[in-house]
Amino acid sequence: MDVEVVAARLGVPVEEVDRVRRLAGDLPSAPLPDRADAPAILDRLAVCPDDAAEIMAGWPDPGSPLWTPELSWLLDRSIALVRADLGGYDWLPPGPALPRDRGPAWRHLYVYAYLALVDVVRGYHRDHGVPDAVSWATLADLGRNLAIDRRMSREGWPVMQSWLTLHARGGLYELGRLQHQRSGDDAIGLHITEAGPLSPAAVTASLDEARAFFPRHFPDERYTAFSCGSWLLDPQLREYLPEGSNIVRFQRMFELEPYEAPEGLDADVEVLRFVFRSLSTPLERLPRRTALQRAVVDHLTAGRHWQWRRGRFPI
Repeated sequence: MDVEVVAARLGVPVEEVDRVRRLAGDLPSAPLPDRADAPAILDRLAVCPDDAAEIMAGWPDPGSPLWTPELSWLLDRSIALVRADLGGYDWLPPGPALPRDRGPAWRHLYVYAYLALVDVVRGYHRDHGVPDAVSWATLADLGRNLAIDRRMSREGWPVMQSWLTLHARGGLYELGRLQHQRSGDDAIGLHITEAGPLSPAAVTASLDEARAFFPRHFPDERYTAFSCGSWLLDPQLREYLPEGSNIVRFQRMFELEPYEAPEGLDADVEVLRFVFRSLSTPLERLPRRTALQRAVVDHLTAGRHWQWRRGRFPI
């Protein structure tokens, strides 16, 4: 299809459509599950009923009036783009951010791409001997992220659509309390889910599971350290939180690298995204129920800024 026409009809930058065309080329896509099977799959992926209803309402049935030729082309090529990098472990934007107020097909296009890749990545998992329980626990991050996006009044998804390509390509695994990301270097990347307290016992159990998991299922990859990049590692948090807090104890596991802000990442925005799940609520109206919430608000109200820090520790 003509990328300029597609971009104009989708209302997105032409260079983003051209990127999809170049990366996907004529590579094979993957089919979506049968509509009849979709509700059970969405349930296994922890998708809440409200989100599941929207996804089913916009389902890409053949001949559906909701799906223009441009939308159908983008869905097919986005699936192909992600599938082509099966086994990859870097962030991979699957396509341009769409105007999501134009209906469920527009709002959930990349959810449909994810659903088409579930069987593909589970096959990759089976080839590496990954237990089925780990596969489903990992892939169920879809439901968690959709629920967060709903809570954020649709402010969260542009970040999440790229994040979820890690799961759909076999680059990330949820092992207990933490998610563990394969990498191109010597360190397993750690990510913290929204799943209750970050207790030392839960963290230790997850790390121990990873120490056994990666040599067993990815024996050709040699990892000597765990690493993490997060505002949670910002030492400024210690000015506000008690020494015995879970966050401070998590911080103390890491040896921090010299501070260097990642290009294009605003730590203040990320803190608000993760602590309050809102990017538009004025500071004075944010809740102050927890020590962390009070720390974030007080710090920003004082005109100070949070930092995104990276650290590591030996396996």
